Amino acid sequence: MVMSDASVPLPKDEIRRLLDELPDDSTFSDIQYHIYVRQKIQRGLDDAAAGRTISQEEFDRRMAKWLEP
Repeated sequence: MVMSDASVPLPKDEIRRLLDELPDDSTFSDIQYHIYVRQKIQRGLDDAAAGRTISQEEFDRRMAKWLEP
């Protein structure tokens, strides 16, 4: 597996690994879904590493207007 500068697997390598782990009878939709989920996870990890997060208290404050009747 080829690694990028930050020792993170390259996207093509990640997709190859993902395809190897999926059942042989996976549909295109199954594959797309797993790629989508992997992208979202990576985006969250990147945001956390870059400090683009909020505290639990801030989250609770923002969500209060949506969750309270």
